[in-house]
Amino acid sequence: MINFMMRILIADDHAVVRQGLSNILVKAYPHAVCGEARNATELLQSLRAEQWDVVILDINMPGRSGLEVLKDLKQDRPELPVLVLSMHPEDQYAVRTLKAGASGYLNKDCAPDELANAVTRILEGRKYISPALAEALASGLDPTKTPTAALPHESLSDREYQVLCHLAAGKKPGEIADALCLTPQTISTYRTRILEKMDMKTTAELMRYAIENNLAE
Repeated sequence: MINFMMRILIADDHAVVRQGLSNILVKAYPHAVCGEARNATELLQSLRAEQWDVVILDINMPGRSGLEVLKDLKQDRPELPVLVLSMHPEDQYAVRTLKAGASGYLNKDCAPDELANAVTRILEGRKYISPALAEALASGLDPTKTPTAALPHESLSDREYQVLCHLAAGKKPGEIADALCLTPQTISTYRTRILEKMDMKTTAELMRYAIENNLAE
C-alpha cells in the first residue's frame, strides 16, 4: 500500500482526460498530488522545475510526440518511472514505448483499478503490461518456435510509424499535419520515406498492410 505523498505528473493535451486521471489517482492514493502538462514543452519544464515520482504520458500530443519526449525524459531522468497511457492498442505501440524506456503501457479504455495497479507496480520498480501482451511476448521468446522475421513497419522511426498509423486510418496529409503540428509537405516527405522503407508504391498498399497487421486505428 502506497501511503507517502506521491507526486504524479499527467501529460495529455485534453483537459477532461487530465482531470479524469487526476480524480482516479487521488481516489486510489489519498496522499497523491497531481500536476498537469498539456504538451511536451510544459512536461519538460515541469520536470526541470519540480520533483515527480511518476509520469503518466500520452503518445498523441501536439508538436513532438510522446515517444520523442519519452526518450528525452529518460535521458535527463533515467530513474523516473513513466506509464504510457494511449488510445492506441497495445500491439501498435507497447513494445516501442517499452524499448524507449517506459515502465508500462495502458490503453485509455482500461478500468480505473487497472490504472492504479499499473502505477503501484511501476513505483515498485517493475514493468507493467497487460496479461495478453505478456503472453504474446513470452510466446515470441519460446525456443521451440521458429523465430518470425522482422516486419517491414518495424524498420520505421517512431515518427514515421506514427504517420503510418494515421495514413492507415484513412486520414489525408492535411489532417495528419494538423494532428501532429507539422506541415502537409513534411507529412508528404514522411509518406515517401515510409513507402521506400517498406518497399511499397501507394498509400493504398500501406493501408492494406496496416489493416492486415492490426496497425489501423
